[in-house]
Amino acid sequence: VGAEVQLEAEVCSDQIDEGYLYFVGRKDDIIKSRGEKIAPKEVETVLHEIPEVSEAVVIGLPDPVLGLAVTAVIVLAGNSTIDKRQLLRHCQQRLEDFAVPASFEIRGELPKTANGKVDRRLLREMLMQESKRQQTEPETPASPRERNGRR
Repeated sequence: VGAEVQLEAEVCSDQIDEGYLYFVGRKDDIIKSRGEKIAPKEVETVLHEIPEVSEAVVIGLPDPVLGLAVTAVIVLAGNSTIDKRQLLRHCQQRLEDFAVPASFEIRGELPKTANGKVDRRLLREMLMQESKRQQTEPETPASPRERNGRR
């Protein structure tokens, strides 16, 4: 029925019954999570269906259980607001379970290359650095009494 064909750095889906090759994405963009291959463009297309979403980029971030966790980074249109639960519900209704993002990040803007494309590599590095910072920052006790070790 359908097979996957790799042409150098490109990945195409071969629809044998129709005889066409469909471009799925670059080999280095494909996310392997839970043993499944996920094309970020497919998830991004679903996110762009949401009127409040101006830009959407999907990347894989290292995860000890999943391999790579599907992460969606969203820029909202104008003064729009949207709840992350709404984003999750929308994706759950339209994507296979393994392709639904594990997390959603809402940003004011995305890093761009000199020619105006989203710099996925820089975005991935930024998110990984933020994640490391959050993991290494000690929790600040809420009250002076807790800071002195008393509860």
